[in-house]
Formats: sequence, structure tokens, C-alpha cells
Amino acid sequence: MGAGFLVGVIGVLILSHATYSTIQYRALLKITEEEFSGPPIEVVIELIVSLVLCLWAAMAAPGNFKSIHPQSEENRVVALPANLDFMIFNHRGKIFPLETELKLK
Repeated sequence: MGAGFLVGVIGVLILSHATYSTIQYRALLKITEEEFSGPPIEVVIELIVSLVLCLWAAMAAPGNFKSIHPQSEENRVVALPANLDFMIFNHRGKIFPLETELKLK
């Protein structure tokens, strides 16, 4: 568990508290028979803070991106797995040329 995950949990807890506060506020308005015009400013601030924390956690928690380029050194197969039943080398991809000769006009 990294810091990003912890920040995400805190953001979700603040979001839950803002939800509960809004429900409680609406119940209070029903008792006093007043019209609901919007949540209190404290709840809006909680929502904004929780949004920022959750967005930061979503960017920080997953980790580093891996390269998707086929020529990348990170994608090289170092050793074949022990179970070769799921490795398929005869597939429809062989109809495509290995190198495309596209030139801009």
C-alpha cells in the first residue's frame, strides 16, 4: 500500500461523509418544512477536496506505465513458460506484412 492508495481511501471517506451530511441536511429541511436549494458550502468544499484527492490517487496509485512498442526491450521474452499449451504461433496475424512500406506523398 502506497501513499496514493491511502490518499484514495481518505478521498472516498470524505466523499462518504459529504454524502451522509447532505442526506442529514435534507432530512433536517423536511422536518423544518423548508425548500432544498442546494447543499451547504461545507459539503461543497468536502466534495471538491474529495474529488482532488481521488483524482490524485487515481494518477499515483497505478504505478509506472510500461512500454507497448513491440521493439521495446521491456517486452522481450526472456524464457518460455513451462506450459506451452497456450502459446499460439499459427494465427491470422501472419497475413499482415512484417514491415509496411508506407511513404508520405
